[in-house]
Amino acid sequence: MLDAICTLDETKPVTYTVFKFQKLSDADIEKYRQSLICPACNGKAYFRKASRDGKAACFGSRYHQADCSEFNPSNAKVREELAAIEVSQLLVDSDALVIDFSKRAGGKRASLSSTDKKIVVDNQADNDNADLAGIDADKTRIQDEPSGMSRVSSEGLDKLLHSLLRGSELAESDLWVYTDDKYRWRAKNLFVNFADAEPTDNGAPRMYWGTLSHSDKSMHWLNPADCRDVGIPIEDFQQALCNRFDIHERRDLEGAGIIIFGKCFFNKDKTRKIIQLWGKDISRIAISKLDD
Repeated sequence: MLDAICTLDETKPVTYTVFKFQKLSDADIEKYRQSLICPACNGKAYFRKASRDGKAACFGSRYHQADCSEFNPSNAKVREELAAIEVSQLLVDSDALVIDFSKRAGGKRASLSSTDKKIVVDNQADNDNADLAGIDADKTRIQDEPSGMSRVSSEGLDKLLHSLLRGSELAESDLWVYTDDKYRWRAKNLFVNFADAEPTDNGAPRMYWGTLSHSDKSMHWLNPADCRDVGIPIEDFQQALCNRFDIHERRDLEGAGIIIFGKCFFNKDKTRKIIQLWGKDISRIAISKLDD
């Protein structure tokens, strides 16, 4: 997309070319970038700065209408649509779903460097609830005694995120979802878009998902595109997260999809909602970068 509309002042929407927008001051870019929409279909849009290795600045959107003239199929779209189809079939074929936090895109198990492993181990010592420690879904069979469940599926965060971004029915489903061998939720109560995030009465975690607008300059906080009053702190595990998802600069996060198992609470002044990664365990977060 070469153009985007800024709706910060709804009475006076302004159309920017990407060339004009990138010349704005850093302060104005940060101010306007969460109010961008596609000029053709009004879908929420994002802005990505030019990269150090020569990639041009651009506008884009993950919320185009199917018939939008600005919409161009991409590898990300194809991947997300396939995931939506697979997860929709899972909802039909399964009685329950076990989230395999070790499974990465392409069905591969995640492997951490020795440094990242230490970060994960150290952070797990601070876990809010040691019972939420995860399971090996390949070796553990979940059996729900009251209903006698037998059709239990297992899936990783990447595919669940892709399906949610493409509009699967997972977030509205009554399917039982296990985050370990003890705790379960109805999917409709577990998966929460950032725009609907609210602190829970007992601090219970949820699976928060959506897209990212941008990070702060130090990449210590992530800001969702879906709303303005939510922040995700990552400073304590920033390097491990960047290593895991091949993130080198702020631009890599702009427009990315994200899902995070965490708890939501208000800041001290109750002006902003914070979503904190559960136990600071980076296996419980997935980031899907845009195609370069």
